[in-house]
Amino acid sequence: MRIPGRPLVTESNQAFTFTRRAMVLGCGQMALATALAARMGWISIHENEHYKMLSESNRVQNRLIPPRRGWIVDRYGKPIAINRSDFRVDLIPDRLTDPDRTIDELTKLLDLPPDEVDRIREELDKAAGYQPVPVAENIPFEKYAAVTVRLAELPGVSPLRSFSRFYPEGTAVGHLIGYVGSPNKEEYEAEGKNPLLITPGFKVGKDGLEKTMEPRLRGKPGAQRLEVTARGKLVRELTTLPDTSGGLLPLTIDIGLHSYAARRLGDESGSIVVLDCNSGDVLAMASMPAYDPNKFSDGISHNEWGMMADNEKHPLINKVLQGLYPSGSTIKPLMAMAFLEKGIDPKTRVTCTGAYRVGNAVFHCDKVHGSLDMHEAVVHSCDIYFYTMGRQAGPEVIASMARRMGFGQKFDLPVPSQRYGTVPDPQWMQRKYHREWQIYDTINMSIGQGNVLVNPLQLAVMAARIATGVAIEPRLIRTNAPPKTGPMPVTHEDLVFIRSAMADVVTRGTAAGAKLPLDGVLMAGKTGTAQVRRITMAERNSGGVRSNSSLAWRMRDHSLFVCFAPADNPKYACSVVVEHGGFGAQVAAPAARDTLTYLFDKKKAMASLDALETQWGGTLDERVKRRAEAWVAAAPARAVQAKADAAAAAAAKVAADQAKASAAAAAAAAGKPAGAEEVPDFFAKTKRAKAGKPPGGFE
Repeated sequence: MRIPGRPLVTESNQAFTFTRRAMVLGCGQMALATALAARMGWISIHENEHYKMLSESNRVQNRLIPPRRGWIVDRYGKPIAINRSDFRVDLIPDRLTDPDRTIDELTKLLDLPPDEVDRIREELDKAAGYQPVPVAENIPFEKYAAVTVRLAELPGVSPLRSFSRFYPEGTAVGHLIGYVGSPNKEEYEAEGKNPLLITPGFKVGKDGLEKTMEPRLRGKPGAQRLEVTARGKLVRELTTLPDTSGGLLPLTIDIGLHSYAARRLGDESGSIVVLDCNSGDVLAMASMPAYDPNKFSDGISHNEWGMMADNEKHPLINKVLQGLYPSGSTIKPLMAMAFLEKGIDPKTRVTCTGAYRVGNAVFHCDKVHGSLDMHEAVVHSCDIYFYTMGRQAGPEVIASMARRMGFGQKFDLPVPSQRYGTVPDPQWMQRKYHREWQIYDTINMSIGQGNVLVNPLQLAVMAARIATGVAIEPRLIRTNAPPKTGPMPVTHEDLVFIRSAMADVVTRGTAAGAKLPLDGVLMAGKTGTAQVRRITMAERNSGGVRSNSSLAWRMRDHSLFVCFAPADNPKYACSVVVEHGGFGAQVAAPAARDTLTYLFDKKKAMASLDALETQWGGTLDERVKRRAEAWVAAAPARAVQAKADAAAAAAAKVAADQAKASAAAAAAAAGKPAGAEEVPDFFAKTKRAKAGKPPGGFE
């Protein structure tokens, strides 16, 4: 039936409509197929390399291999800092999913002590997400394997076989070599975010030569291409580009002598420096007490850090380069050189009565020496002679000679820092204290007290320059280049005179007990005792000056000694400074004697040291270990004491607050503002007199 208004539907019309729709649909399908084919072609041909690299990155991981650091060796090639193969475990903070669970698991697997766990948690809190946090180093293979087989359960844990830094001499070379450690955020950013610095197991120099010689010691990293599964499990190693080790660093140090010097200091706080007189090579530069760089490189515990931080002998300070001391009487050979240059006759005699008055001040000598000339004044270390002649010479001449001998000089050495002390003169006094130079300044300077400050290396340089007449410069890195030297601007006759006096100091003077126990080898030297406290006249008049043994350690005199040997043909110069050690002749001079003996007769020197270490209670390492154990054992007592101190401080504060409140209440009750003070009536006496009353206030 046909519906009005609509065209007649025929078989022909229906066929046409179907054909048209089929064509539209077919064209659409063809367009879609063409687009898909084009896209597939684009991806498979034009983007082939891009997707091939993405696919490869899912299958292959590239890993940097930290370079082995260059060895540090002594002048004879003996190792001072080397590398050794070890197993370690690190944490990568941004890969951790459950830090607490992971640390608990590692604590069980690696038997970590509580102190180490605290350190790990603390470093995790401070570390950037990319910065590896060391968990344990130098672990046995069994523990390394136990962690490795559980990696799937421990995301963020990175076990690694690598090379760690090792210092065979341990504590003895702490201040000389420094130590290495994991790079921090500042170091990472300073190198332009170098990926090597966030590679697990990689370390940089943190102090000493390890820090200053970092570019030479670092080396170049290698790389590994590893095939892994989608879950990151290692399938096989594809290729390896080996790392390039850092350069060898030969030092001028004689490590046997250096270690001997460190051990010879015993439990004292001080330093020993030995120089080659002719080249300026530093043969020994021991500073004690010190830290063990092996422990610092691995990461020290809170207990170890606390023990060093609380030690009044400051084991973290390099006393050779950062310790400053009054030179004491070790300055007297230099002073005598200045007197001779000024034209003072060395035969002129001065009578020592034991005291020297300047205005209303009295300067003392340690004894009454009687009449002395310059030679005898050096031999017997008479202060009165140097007071007298120092005033005649004047501070300008003395300061000039001191600077030529190395005082106040900063040496060109590869060290992080050095303090070079003070050589005072009138211009310095005006710049520093804005006052005129006074006679007593010259008096103090003439015996190495007052504002005179030197470091132990400068003292050794002074001894070497007097011994040879050559302006040697100390050096630490052994090279084929000739040493930097030049003649000293002093006369040969003056040097011969001073050397003779210093030789007599040891043969019959203040250091007679420090003669070398060797036939045919004479040492020349000068003792020094540097005062660190003011001795009042009241103390002198009430039984005499107190002995060092009766004083607290920090109030005792410093003990100093400078020397060279052999006296007739100098080869070695030495300085010894023992902080608060007492008289120079009793402590520093014997240490110098034994150290120089090592250079001529090792067997005899070692026998002497063995006897001393038996007396001290064991070797250096044994004594350090005992002190560490005692510190840990005393931790509970320290905690109780700290709690008691905190409670006492809190109670004192409460009492002070209550007293203040009571005072305020009393003032308010009296009608005065809080904090008001009673002001005396200075005119009360006049008022009472006008009123006809007695001045004392009595009616």
